[in-house]
Amino acid sequence: MGYLSPPPLPAPVVVYKDVGGLVSDYEALTERYRRENREVRLHECRSACTLALSLPNVCVYPDAKVKFHQAYNAINREVDVGVSSRLFAAYPTAVQARLGYLTREYRVLTGTELIALGMRNCEGGPTMIASRKQQRAASTSVASARPDGQSGASLAAFGDIAQKVQSAVATALASTGGQTTDPIHVAVADRRQLTGFARGDEEAANALPEPAPLPPRRPPSEAFAGQEMASLSPAYLRLISGAQPILGPQLVRTVASN
Repeated sequence: MGYLSPPPLPAPVVVYKDVGGLVSDYEALTERYRRENREVRLHECRSACTLALSLPNVCVYPDAKVKFHQAYNAINREVDVGVSSRLFAAYPTAVQARLGYLTREYRVLTGTELIALGMRNCEGGPTMIASRKQQRAASTSVASARPDGQSGASLAAFGDIAQKVQSAVATALASTGGQTTDPIHVAVADRRQLTGFARGDEEAANALPEPAPLPPRRPPSEAFAGQEMASLSPAYLRLISGAQPILGPQLVRTVASN
């Protein structure tokens, strides 16, 4: 990762190996990092990348290597004295004193040497750690009104019911043009009463309605086999002993008379 390719804020800029480039590009990024108070950590930094030493929130690793040299024109390869002076003036005073001046060849200071000159150690100083802000809970969340304070799946189910009720009310109002004279009644079943019996809840079982009574027993056949049935003819209309009539005596009489 280079000096000119920073990650999104607030992550630090970690320079693993930067070989330098146009000084103007590095000057622009250096001023941006200064405004953002961005932390810059140096492993290996060369040429124009050494401008990072001018930042207030820069650190070096003990095994880092920072290489200094004069700036030169990329076209004719000649030393640019003015740009070289700007580079040297950007370094901390202790670093300037150690270098003395810049040359065309690299002069190398290790991380241990820079730490001894007052630069912060990346392994021992405070660091800036990128973190994502936790999203705040939605203000429209449904609060649990149950006395036992249960939540989770039951709360989600209640939210689904509330959403369906809201949709039904909106549909009813839309069908009447937003006005209605009759109140809208909404009935919501208590799930605990519906599932209590399956769980062996005695109170829920006692609360269930009593079963419907059985119909009265059918009266014995003697109630239908009176004198009128006995006197009917022909004989095939008479009841066999122990049998029960299907048709009432009046209807049987009508059929027999016809």
